[in-house]
Amino acid sequence: MSYIYESYDVVVVGAGHAGCEAALASARLSLKTILFTISMDSVAMMPCNPNIGGTSKGHLVREIDALGGEMGVNIDKTYIQSKMLNVSKGPAVHSLRAQADKQEYSKSMRNVLENTPNLILKQAEVTEILAQDRKITGVKTYSGAIYPCKAVILCTGTYLNARCIYGETVNATGPNGLKAANYLTDSLKSLGIEMYRFKTGTPARIDSRSIDFSKMEEQFGDETVVPFSFTTNPEDIKKEQISCWLTYTNENTHEIIRANIGRSPLFSGDIKGTGPRYCPSIEDKVVKFADKDRHQVFIEPEGLYTNEMYIAGMSSSLPEDVQYQMYRSVPGLENAQIVRNAYAIEYDCINPLQLKASLEFKVIDGLFSGGQFNGSSGYEEAAAQGLIAGINAAMKVLNKEPLIIDRSEAYIGVLIDDLVTKETHEPYRMMTSRAEYRLLLRQDNADIRLTKKGYEVGLISEERYQKLIQKEDEINSEMIRLENTVVGANKEVQELLQQNQSSLLNTATTLAELIRRPELTYEMLEKIDIKRRKLSADIIEQVNINIKYDGYIKRQLRQVDQFKKLENKIIPEELDYMAVPSLRIEARQKLIKFKPLSIGQASRISGVSPADVSVLLIYLTQYNYQKSKEKV
Repeated sequence: MSYIYESYDVVVVGAGHAGCEAALASARLSLKTILFTISMDSVAMMPCNPNIGGTSKGHLVREIDALGGEMGVNIDKTYIQSKMLNVSKGPAVHSLRAQADKQEYSKSMRNVLENTPNLILKQAEVTEILAQDRKITGVKTYSGAIYPCKAVILCTGTYLNARCIYGETVNATGPNGLKAANYLTDSLKSLGIEMYRFKTGTPARIDSRSIDFSKMEEQFGDETVVPFSFTTNPEDIKKEQISCWLTYTNENTHEIIRANIGRSPLFSGDIKGTGPRYCPSIEDKVVKFADKDRHQVFIEPEGLYTNEMYIAGMSSSLPEDVQYQMYRSVPGLENAQIVRNAYAIEYDCINPLQLKASLEFKVIDGLFSGGQFNGSSGYEEAAAQGLIAGINAAMKVLNKEPLIIDRSEAYIGVLIDDLVTKETHEPYRMMTSRAEYRLLLRQDNADIRLTKKGYEVGLISEERYQKLIQKEDEINSEMIRLENTVVGANKEVQELLQQNQSSLLNTATTLAELIRRPELTYEMLEKIDIKRRKLSADIIEQVNINIKYDGYIKRQLRQVDQFKKLENKIIPEELDYMAVPSLRIEARQKLIKFKPLSIGQASRISGVSPADVSVLLIYLTQYNYQKSKEKV
């Protein structure tokens, strides 16, 4: 029997990384919010890898923090090893990654949720989305309780009709053996929402006491820890770090896998869902990269509370007996004791082309979604979408304009634009190569790019915003000083250049010009920079990068200007694509289906060619001219 329970402004379904950010954003914007989880044990759970960040993903976490999200703050409190990746390359691809204490990460996030005003955390399974005249009215739980609300955010992760599989063993459970959600999919289909079936996987966990670390290469964290959150003081989070370890598969490993490939549900046809291309199982690697005689395997601690070690690089759905053979063929794992078997997990998710850039469904007013439910993969991608969905659900309830971040402004913008514009037939993973303007979208300047937006939305405090303004002023004034500070070809200058294998001066130059030399940095010029002020490390970093890459940055800014021109050419909602002459049939079909908001978005739709865009531009000019005449 159904009954009406208390009403809320915003209901969030699912308390994984997307749901946590969505609920916190809504509640912090003073909206009455309830966050449903199928199990309290799943709150901010890390069912797969025990780390936050990594290549391109570190960018997302810092952007989440810059907008006022929680993930960066939480990992700063609960990390056990921190490392900046790709430091041998340019700053555009530097990415922070931290190994997490999984249990502490979940406990810490749950503590934040439970102590946030306007937010209630509730264990219950949402089984039905309620809507009237294509507009959200509430949700219904398994017990029959109805919660009226103004907006719903779906962050169901990998729980919808989930199946965990290894070999012939199939369990109808969610990740880590938690209960699956078996009813909500039917409700969504009844609302006309198109569903996909995706698959992901995870490797075994092995008891550290059964590992011979002497046969592996130790992987240390960085001496100087860079926090994820711009609000974290590095000195406050210094700690003794825990090592990870590196080993490799070998030909024996590959032979074991090849001999049992027919028993893998990935290859036998038992798994129907599509898996992630850029995070393949070890079976996939062996089959697809047959020329490789070995693959990297990282042994990562799951936390300080446990002996479980995560075997990164060897996710699998092979049978249990084969898993023992396979793992024990790897140097250092000869006596491995498996604590948790590797498995693949299948789950229901949506076709994200059904979403607006605000992450609201096109067909249901007030229904938003984020995370793996949107066809993406990864904790960081999930959290980023959850934050934006939470902000925009709140904006919807408050009758304000949604926050739309475009692909020239943030990796978050690239992520969402790719999901809602490009056809996704496999779990989407963020990569630096997906960002056209990655020199502008560095992880180090995420606060400069996005904190003002977080402030305007209401998630960033006045104090934090004023600190950002001060930081920008200090960066700009220091850059101006360096551009105008001239040094001559005197003995002290020439000696410094010689010491750093830099060409000697024939005539005077500025300090900025010296910094632009590849072999020199801001810090190296301290001896000859007599008017230098004492600046913080983050300001020095920005000054150094902005001067050294000045030419490249200006070139990308010009590209962004061109991009913005197309983004600002709005396509009227009522435009009849069938009336546009010379537009190809495929382009018409795609444009009618996707209903792009702008010429820029239309240009990124698969099946819409540059020629189609030109035709559309000409027609739009004529259309707008005719409309303006009619108004007169």
